[in-house]
Amino acid sequence: MQQDDDQNSVEEPISNKDDTTPSPMVINGQYIKDLSFEVPQAPNIFTSLPSSKPDIKINVDVKAQHVTGNTYEVVLEITANCSVNDNVAFILELVYGGLFTVNVRDDYLQVMLLIECPRQIFPFARNIVADISRDGGFPPVMLGPIDFAKMYHAEIDKQSGQDHNS
Repeated sequence: MQQDDDQNSVEEPISNKDDTTPSPMVINGQYIKDLSFEVPQAPNIFTSLPSSKPDIKINVDVKAQHVTGNTYEVVLEITANCSVNDNVAFILELVYGGLFTVNVRDDYLQVMLLIECPRQIFPFARNIVADISRDGGFPPVMLGPIDFAKMYHAEIDKQSGQDHNS
């Protein structure tokens, strides 16, 4: 059996000759911009919770704004309203932000900001929603996957329809 002399050596990663090409997207930071959790009917709501099925309405919105240069803030606005027997059980509002450096052509910028950037920070916001609802005394609210591309295209279609009707 032939033994390789370089058996313990570490291979150099293959790199592009042009190392000056910036990444299309860099996450500079993530943060809770605003968080609110209210249980206006406490403690009475907890007596009806075990015998009734809660009704939870979830709303998710994405917003982006220019900060400086090619840096943008992208925020997920998530609200969860839970009621039990027509009584408000809890209201959860989360604004979760990410600061992104985006290096793409102008015609791809909106797609990057409203689809790819939120896709990157959503798992963290989802975890916060589950933890806060659980820590508030309720079963954790587990948000399912969100199709940000579908949301983006629905908003484009909505704006196109408004432009035609104006």
